Amino acid sequence: YAEKGLRILAFPCNQFGGQEPEDEATIKEFVKGFGVGFDMFSKIDVNGNNTHPLYVFLKKAKGGFLGDRIKWNFTKFLCDKNGVPYKRYAPTTSPKSLEKDIEALLESSSL
Repeated sequence: YAEKGLRILAFPCNQFGGQEPEDEATIKEFVKGFGVGFDMFSKIDVNGNNTHPLYVFLKKAKGGFLGDRIKWNFTKFLCDKNGVPYKRYAPTTSPKSLEKDIEALLESSSL
């Protein structure tokens, strides 16, 4: 969907069981091996006193099932072309299962 305007943004975080202890350069080099086609940003905090402002915004707009805390890595947010959060997905939600929502936003020209 990149050709239709979809951009995937990834933000590594080490707040979940120490799964991302490496520095930024090491993380970026690691994901290259998977041929990823998304934008990889610097490591951030998604919970707590040092929560990155983007995640403050996303969590406020689309709280989770048991409050707004990010429960685990790979929580996903789908936003429209103006950056307005559309939906929040659990870490266990496969990226493929977002396809219908992505297509709906594309059809409404909101993505």
